[in-house]
Amino acid sequence: MAGTSPPLSSSRHSQKLITRIPWLWVITIGYLSIMLFLPTSALLIKAMTESPGSFWKIATSPIALSAYEVTFVTALMTALINGLFGTLVAWVLVRYTFPFKRLIDAAVDLPFALPTSVAGLTLATVYSDKGWLGSLLAPFGIKIAFTRLGVGVAMLLISLPFVVRTVQPVLSEMDKEVEEAAWSLGASRFQTFWWVILPPLMPALLTGVALGFSRAVGEYGSVVIVASNTPFKDLIAPVLVFQRLEQYDYSGATVIGAVLLAISLLLLFLINLLQAWGRRYDR
Repeated sequence: MAGTSPPLSSSRHSQKLITRIPWLWVITIGYLSIMLFLPTSALLIKAMTESPGSFWKIATSPIALSAYEVTFVTALMTALINGLFGTLVAWVLVRYTFPFKRLIDAAVDLPFALPTSVAGLTLATVYSDKGWLGSLLAPFGIKIAFTRLGVGVAMLLISLPFVVRTVQPVLSEMDKEVEEAAWSLGASRFQTFWWVILPPLMPALLTGVALGFSRAVGEYGSVVIVASNTPFKDLIAPVLVFQRLEQYDYSGATVIGAVLLAISLLLLFLINLLQAWGRRYDR
């Protein structure tokens, strides 16, 4: 009947749920504070102990600017490349059946489990001038290991799974009948992909590219081995931070780390805006 009060058991359940929610918030905020906010704040506070002039001098030194450029430009290029080929890998794994498919599907996650130092050692062995692939490219004047190109290869390796694993579930849930309807209406395969498949795939693709970019920016273990770590050549910012720490230049290390943090947050904010645009476009 209208106006009838809810059952007593339901009311008690609602009250218990309401009383439990604040504790969940306390646990969430507490965990994030310990694991994320406090370390980040400590880094920023340590960096701000420098005077503005000293901070600017360290942050904009020629070697630091070169390291920023190598890090972010290379990470962005590798994220875009993995956006293309990661989508292709996910497409093949979802739409085709072939021998050793399960093995290849599992191998995509290998960079997650492989220690980064082992990955760098493997890449240096394969792509060095005497390696399996490096020896084939050396006669053409192409050198990968211990160059900036080697940095890009390392970033490609460790960021590929992020794109594949974010795109793959979306492709699996897509209805093939929609594609068949587009074909029956005269759309070509390219038109079907561009107008039917890509729009709902775009948010997941942007997410994968963003995750891959973030992972590439923070990569250290594999890059420090496969690159020569030469300033103004292939030195990345995380390695520069470590070099400053080895020289007991803690202020310089924290300043460069703070700049990396600020640029990463800005780029991730822009990528999140693109993701929001992709979701609106999808709807």
